[in-house]
Amino acid sequence: MCGLCGEITFDGSPASVEALSAMTCSMCPRGPDAEGILARGRVALGHRRLKIIDLSERGQQPMVDSELGLSLVFNGCIYNHKELRAELEGKGYRFFSTSDTEVILKAWHAWGPEAPKRFNGMFAFVIHERDTGRVAMCRDRLGIKPLYYVQDDKHLRFASTLPALVAAGGVDTAIDPVGLSYYMTFHAVVPPPHTILRGVRKLPPATLRIVEPDGRIKDNIYWALTFERSREDLTLDHAVWKERVGDALRRAVDRRMIADVPVGVLLSGGVDSSLIVGLLAEAGQQHLKTFSIGFEAAHGEAGDEFKYSDIIAERFDTDHTKIMIPTANMLAALPDTIAAMSEPMVSYDNVGFYLLSREVAKHVKVVQSGQGADEVFAGYHWYPKLENSNDILTDYKALFFDRDRDKLAAHLGENWMAQDDEPARFVEAHITRAGAETPLDRALRIDTTVMLVDDPVKRVDNMTMAWGLEARVPFLDHELVELAARVPPELKLKDEGKGVLKDVARDVIPREIIDRPKGYFPVPALKYIDGPVLEMTKDVLTSQAARERALFRPEYLGCLFDDPTAHITPLRGSELWQCALLELWLQAHNI
Repeated sequence: MCGLCGEITFDGSPASVEALSAMTCSMCPRGPDAEGILARGRVALGHRRLKIIDLSERGQQPMVDSELGLSLVFNGCIYNHKELRAELEGKGYRFFSTSDTEVILKAWHAWGPEAPKRFNGMFAFVIHERDTGRVAMCRDRLGIKPLYYVQDDKHLRFASTLPALVAAGGVDTAIDPVGLSYYMTFHAVVPPPHTILRGVRKLPPATLRIVEPDGRIKDNIYWALTFERSREDLTLDHAVWKERVGDALRRAVDRRMIADVPVGVLLSGGVDSSLIVGLLAEAGQQHLKTFSIGFEAAHGEAGDEFKYSDIIAERFDTDHTKIMIPTANMLAALPDTIAAMSEPMVSYDNVGFYLLSREVAKHVKVVQSGQGADEVFAGYHWYPKLENSNDILTDYKALFFDRDRDKLAAHLGENWMAQDDEPARFVEAHITRAGAETPLDRALRIDTTVMLVDDPVKRVDNMTMAWGLEARVPFLDHELVELAARVPPELKLKDEGKGVLKDVARDVIPREIIDRPKGYFPVPALKYIDGPVLEMTKDVLTSQAARERALFRPEYLGCLFDDPTAHITPLRGSELWQCALLELWLQAHNI
């Protein structure tokens, strides 16, 4: 829901309204329904609104409560806002709107830094306190909603998207060698605070940052996911875990129906999205709007899973829309897809989500989506390989690292190697940290709190919000995620992964959806790089801008062009597409 931005100065100079206008304009697709700018001396806040809860002007942002001395910009949804409102009214607070935005304002006044712990939802918000001059910046537990920033001695600027900050000017857009090493090593995941640009950073998930009037900052990590089991957990049998997971998922799905507009579902035909549809039908939802997308087949691989989504649509009598995208249309949409990325993201299904969102936004403003289930419940094919690992760090890197440092040095141009092997150091620190009991637990923790945040979750946010569509992800309800972390590894891994979740599903959806081979969002024309896609990659990587940047060694690019299929990462990604996507993204944003 929306895009936020702002500027706070530390030297007494007025915040730039021109910069705010540029940022809000850049984020127009995220919030096509309204625009707001508040400028008061050293503080300026901007907002683009997607009207979902409280459609009246009373829910407009930036939101100011003069009585409390607080101003706020917010992106996301607080699913338990009605319960919190009732509690706050019991404390004597008076409300002028029915929005969840105002609940954040009152909650901050009532509970201060403890307030985010009470929120169930996806959110990024920034609050300015009139009386203290402080600014509070906060991001939800699992990083579903983004928050980028630029800070120096004179000012702080922030926005929901990286391109919005670039549009405001004054940003160091040089490529950060550390961010580049993450991108090329950690399967294009660049964890916070880094981005691919030297001058832009992002607030980590589950972080509340207090910024003093002089620019000093203090971070508080208000939530951490642990994979530790109590003595009681160890005594529970499979039936109890199934019941608890089912109950938690039902609550998560139900919470995400809260809206003053209709809510649909992105229906891929897989277990996760099908289960969402089934649970909503179980709860009494009728004629639910569901949406599926498909592409042309390539190299003998199907480009759609309509036969599975059709089963669910028919079983639960949904108002179903199928969208078939010809390859020519997909290729034509790639430039706009890449321009919609806040950061370069290599997954083939970006264009699928982009085009799906374009069509879905013609029907609804809000959808539920199945992202996160595979990371939370161990659904991917590589997790069994890690269950009994004797060296989880080495085994994890072998699966997830696209290149080791020696290979990276042979691929990058001579001026682009970072001095330190930060990706390896980062993963080692994360994997070896206390709070996870088994090798699988350690892998799932980094996947859920790092990989998931800066790959599929970011992808879905960027592609849906490019069309003013809000995507809600019930499998990332933090209470469900906390419960899943305690489920014994063997219950997750059974039935070829997501075993306990599949057991829940067997009571809700047809077995042919559950027991089918695992599918992925298929975009065969990008997975198998040849023909027009190969020519496009050659053109961009040999362009004048690319040659001047010299990110990659010419001999390496030559090998990629000669035989793209010979250079595949452990996670089945194309090295050629990874290189081309980065250059395409840089050029799309005039960097």
